[in-house]
Amino acid sequence: MPQRSTHKSRKARLEKRGWTVGNTREFLALSEDEATLIEIRLSLAEAVRRRRSSRGWSQLQLAKHIESSQSRVAKMEAGDVSCSIDLLVRALLAMGCSRKDLARSIGPRAA
Repeated sequence: MPQRSTHKSRKARLEKRGWTVGNTREFLALSEDEATLIEIRLSLAEAVRRRRSSRGWSQLQLAKHIESSQSRVAKMEAGDVSCSIDLLVRALLAMGCSRKDLARSIGPRAA
């Protein structure tokens, strides 16, 4: 709870000084659909990184399994927009991810 009150008091101080305090979605004027798509991409990217690490694979090893490059895997794990969601899903499937695992990966985040 102390963090929450600290956050609120900091926000109040900034607003008192004329700053506008908001979130990324508001700042970028994203629609709810756009924000959700970004969250899904980032969730899949994190799932790729976690699964690859838990298998003890290097980025290069994963790249070979999906017939790609190490730099592409690094971009995938960073959530780079140049990597399609299809590629993220294909990488997860190549590492043995089930449909249920995929659903869990993109499900609602804990608050």
